[in-house]
Amino acid sequence: MKRLKDKIAIVTGGASGIGLAISKRFIEEGAKVVVADIDEVNASNKSKELGDNAFPFTVNITSSRQVQALMNFSFDSFGKIDILVNNAGIGAAASVPDTDEETWDRVINVNLKGTFLCMKHAIPLMKRNNGGCIINITSIAALVGLPERAAYSAAKGGILSLTRAAAIDHVGDGIRINCIAPGTVDTPWIERITKSYADPEAARKNMLNRQPHGRLVAPEEIAAMSAYLASGEAGSTIGAVMVVDGGMTAK
Repeated sequence: MKRLKDKIAIVTGGASGIGLAISKRFIEEGAKVVVADIDEVNASNKSKELGDNAFPFTVNITSSRQVQALMNFSFDSFGKIDILVNNAGIGAAASVPDTDEETWDRVINVNLKGTFLCMKHAIPLMKRNNGGCIINITSIAALVGLPERAAYSAAKGGILSLTRAAAIDHVGDGIRINCIAPGTVDTPWIERITKSYADPEAARKNMLNRQPHGRLVAPEEIAAMSAYLASGEAGSTIGAVMVVDGGMTAK
């Protein structure tokens, strides 16, 4: 049986990497998915590939006005919002002294402020429909110290704390809020990060070597966890951090 039959979901960053895998899995589970992405062309192309139950929407999640438009589109088009996945995010490779203020602001704004704005504008609409489910994508960088990830770690740690605070605030509204902390996932973002190093091949090898199970996490594994959290099977899972990291935080 399809676990998300007749559900309406929004996935930010839904046209690539983890977000695309989540969009695909949710559709397979019976949901209609608003594929929200800053890349208009990619969102349109990937939605066509995903089929009739994918609906592209172009959004910059750092803009309150654009996020409000996304939520209104979803609610007005389908009459409800059942699931929100806050997946859109960016990273930067640098220590605190080596992080310039512009990079700091950009990473915090996209990752943390973007998640806040999406929740801010989605929750009132979910309350009108007597509940819903929000899944925030954080990172193991919120749980352990990773080298040269200062701004990214700060943003993802903020998402984790925001998830827990909001989960308590809105459990009485029938809204379950949880987060997923992936390890190093094999996505286009990893390609971009490794290219920023003097020796990209060595950087990728180091990422592989730090994975106890000997490989990068697959986007589909994050999608599988998302499908569980979005389903009725996770009815008592509230304010949780679900780690999918191949054993990195177990060391």
